[in-house]
Parts: sequence; C-alpha cells; structure tokens
Amino acid sequence: MPVFAYKALNAKGAVTTGELDAADRTEAIRVLDRKGLQPVSIRENTAAAVPVRKTNGKAKTDDAPAAPKANGSKDTPIPDGPVKLKRQEVVLFTEELSDMLSAGLQLEPALKSMESRQELGNLKAVSFKIRQVVRDGVNFSVALKKASPSFGPLYCSLAAAGEASGALDTILKRQAHYLKTLAELQSRLILAMIYPAFLILAGVGVSIVFVTTLIPQLTSLIQSTPGGKIPLGAAILIGLADFLKKWWIVMLLVLVAAAIFFKAWKDNDANKPAWDRMKLRFPLIGPVITSRFYVQFLETMANLVGNGLPLLRALELSRDATHNRSLRTSLDRVIEQVGDGRSFSKALIRTGTFPALLIDMVSVGEQTGKIDISLRRAAERYDKELDKDLQRIMALIMPTVLIIMALLIGTMAYLMITAIFQTISALNHK
Repeated sequence: MPVFAYKALNAKGAVTTGELDAADRTEAIRVLDRKGLQPVSIRENTAAAVPVRKTNGKAKTDDAPAAPKANGSKDTPIPDGPVKLKRQEVVLFTEELSDMLSAGLQLEPALKSMESRQELGNLKAVSFKIRQVVRDGVNFSVALKKASPSFGPLYCSLAAAGEASGALDTILKRQAHYLKTLAELQSRLILAMIYPAFLILAGVGVSIVFVTTLIPQLTSLIQSTPGGKIPLGAAILIGLADFLKKWWIVMLLVLVAAAIFFKAWKDNDANKPAWDRMKLRFPLIGPVITSRFYVQFLETMANLVGNGLPLLRALELSRDATHNRSLRTSLDRVIEQVGDGRSFSKALIRTGTFPALLIDMVSVGEQTGKIDISLRRAAERYDKELDKDLQRIMALIMPTVLIIMALLIGTMAYLMITAIFQTISALNHK
C-alpha cells in the first residue's frame, strides 16, 4: 500500500507533519479528516514501503484505514449511495449552509461544521458526502446531485449559478426562502382543505342516501298512488344510480387506464413542452407558475449580474435554473438575440412572453447602468403579485366548495319536495 507524506493543521492551528498508509490520495485525505487534521499538502512517498505481515499464509497490511464514519464517529457509518432527505431537511441544510457562508466561512469548513452537528440526522451523512466530493475538486452543484436525489434539477442549477457568480450564500438563502414558502403554501392548503373535505364527504354521503334509499322509497310510494307521476329530475337520478350500480367496475377501470395513459403521455420527453404550455394556461394555477418564474428569473439575474457575470452567461445560467420547458424556450430566444447584439430589453420584447412592466424596468436599468438594481426591484414587485395570487386561490377554495355543496344538496331537496307535493296533489284530486 502506498505511503503518503503530509503537512496538515490540527484543531489549534499548529502545523503537523507525518506519514500515513492509504490506498490513494483521496483515502489519505479521509484518514487525515478522521484524525481532525486539515491537510495543507499531501504527496506520495515512493521511497517508503508499508510493512506487511502474514497471518495464516495471507498477507495483511498494518494500519489499514477504517471505513468512513459520519463526522468521524465510530458508531455512525455513512450509508452507501445517495441519501434521501425530507423537504424540511433540505430547507434546514440550505439555511444552515447559507448562514455559515454569509458569516465568512469557506464551503468545506462550513460543510465540516454541519457534519459535526449531532441533531442534524441524515444531513450529517449528506454533508460528509458533499464535502468529500468537493474536496476532490468537483463543483458544489455536481456534488449535490451525487449526494442526494432530494436536491432537484432546479436546486442544483441555482447552486451552479451561485458558484459562477460568487454569490452562493445569497442564492442559497433565496432558495431556502422559496422552499419555506412552498412548504408553508402546502401546509396552508392542507389546512384550508380540511373543512371543505368534510363538507364534500358529508355531501356525497347525503347524496348516496338520497339516491339509494329515500328517492326509491318515495318513487315506490308515488307509483303505488293512483295518478302519481315520478318527477323528471328524480327519474334521471334513479336512472343514473342504476347505471352506476351496473357499470361502476368498467368506469373505474376506464378512469385508471386514462390516468395511466395521461401520466405516460406527460412523462414522455416529446410531450413535456406541450404539457408545460398547458400548465401556463390553467385558471388560477397558470398565473402562479408565471409569477413564480418571473420572481426566480429576476432574482437570479440580479444576483449574477450584480456579482460581475456577463449578461449572456447570466442568462444561460438563469435558463438552466428554469424548470418549465415552455418558458425555457422563451429564454433560449432571448439568449440568441442578446448573443446577436440586441439589447436585453428588446430581446425580451421580441419573445412576446414577458409583460410590459418587467420590460420597462429592465429598460430603465439599461439606461441608468444599474440593471441589477432594476432587476431586484422587479423581482420584489412580482413577489408581491405572487403572494396576491396565492391569497386569491386560498380565498376562493371555501366559497367554491360551499357553492357546489349547496347546489348538490339543494337539488336533492328540491327533487324530494317536488315529488312529495306531486304525491299530495294526486291524493287530493282523488
């Protein structure tokens, strides 16, 4: 086994030197890390040899390095392969790392600090994996993909943009804010849907009782009454109930097959641009997706341009951080026209995708030479618009459910009352 001579810093900052046995340079770095040493230089000592002893006829090397442990701990082994994280863990990782980077720590010491935290759970393993990959010279965004699938393409693309601009802490802080906002929105949506869900279940239950029990009994009473006539609405409901009783299995299979076909169509790469275009046209949901894109695009561009990146490179990184393929196509056209020498604002006009207000603010930034400030102000404005869209959706959920339930129960009650009055009227005429 090779022998490596090293120079490293201990916990007190003192320089220490020595030799160690390791399979390769990466393993040597890990051995030093487990000893609490920060390597300064490592080189292979070809003149030294590793003592070998024989046990039962088999050669064994002394001082074989142990398997890597989380945080150098002897009782917490690192799991093999990528580690999945919960959304709360991703948010915690992003917040912790952005705070430490904002405080002036370099990336590797910041990851080392997170790895030593006892309360972070799976984040210790993820921090260890990321730090080992980064230490080998790989970009942070690539290390994220290797360490955990929970860091999606959007997250990794934004991390790459932050690395390129030198504003990784700012990008991560905004990404943490976005993830927290998304989690809060989902939580609010779930809480807002609890009461309507109970109303829907109650309404469905009442409808089933009406159709399967009350209306058939009333119908039998009407038919047994001389001159009794079943109301048209009640007859339609009874026919519908009989149809569902007879064909419900077929209808269920058709719905399942349609769902499977739709998912296969949606997941096909050739159909993803069309599906992304459809999502932008959905009522209520489309404006939210569009506003979220404007906020993310403007914030990313403001950070990149503000940290000195050329406009064309900033556009390319912002394009890579865009999830919707339809909007990404629009950014491709913007990049092409800016590359041909057109101004940023005129390129936005030619795409026909961006609103006039956004373009005007970009144009003001171009004229004043402070485009990053204009982009950030536009991002703040559309962030407010996004919040209004979300509040509008939340406000419409309850009235919509109440109206639907009122129509459903009201229709059932109307049919029952109409049938009763017709029966009474027929009896009075007799």
